[in-house]
Amino acid sequence: MSGEPEVGVGPWEGPWPEGDHYDPELLADGDRRNVVDRYRYWRHDAIVADLDARRHPLHVVIENLQHDFNIGSIVRTANAFCVAEVHIVGKRRWNRRGAMVTDRYQHIRHHPDVASLRAWSAEAGVPLVALENGAGSEPIERAALPREVALVFGQEGPGLSAELLAACDHTVAISQFGSTRSINVGAAAAIAMHAWVAQHADLPAPPG
Repeated sequence: MSGEPEVGVGPWEGPWPEGDHYDPELLADGDRRNVVDRYRYWRHDAIVADLDARRHPLHVVIENLQHDFNIGSIVRTANAFCVAEVHIVGKRRWNRRGAMVTDRYQHIRHHPDVASLRAWSAEAGVPLVALENGAGSEPIERAALPREVALVFGQEGPGLSAELLAACDHTVAISQFGSTRSINVGAAAAIAMHAWVAQHADLPAPPG
C-alpha cells in the first residue's frame, strides 16, 4: 500500500446513466482525471464543448522567451476561471507539467512575435492590458477592467519585454505593501484574473 489517497471516482455503480456526453470506458473503469464533480465520467470533447458554451471574454497572454516554468501554472488558473484563450508569445514549446493536464481543456494560441499578437488584438477588438510594476501603472484594485480584455504577463524575473509593453493599451499593477519588489508571475496572474472575475463574472447566488 502506498498510502496515497485515490483521486477521482471508481467504476459507476448501478445502471449506467443515459446521455451521449458519458464515456463508456470511464463508466466501466472509473474516472481519475483532474476535473470537477460535474464532469465525472464525461467524454473529453463533451467537457470542452460545455466549457466553450460559457467561457468568459477574458484572454491571458504570456510572453515565453526563456521557457518559463510558470506558464503551466498560469494555464491551470486560466482553466479554473474558464478564460476564452491563453496566448503564448515567443517560443512555442513550454513546460506543461504545471498545467496538471488542464491544457487539454483550455484553448491555447501561439503567436511567434509581438506583431502577431498585436494584429490579433486589432482584428478581434480585444485590448491588451499589461501587468507590470512601474511608474504610470494604475492599481488593478481601482482599475475598471474591460469586459473583453487580454491580460498580459511577462517572464518571471525580467518581466515584460519593452516591445510587448509598448504594444499594450494600458498598464496596471498589483498593490504591494512589503519589502519584495515583485510577486511570482504565476501568483500575479491568478490575482489579476480574479480581479476580472470580481468585476464581470456571474457569481453564484449565496446559500439560502
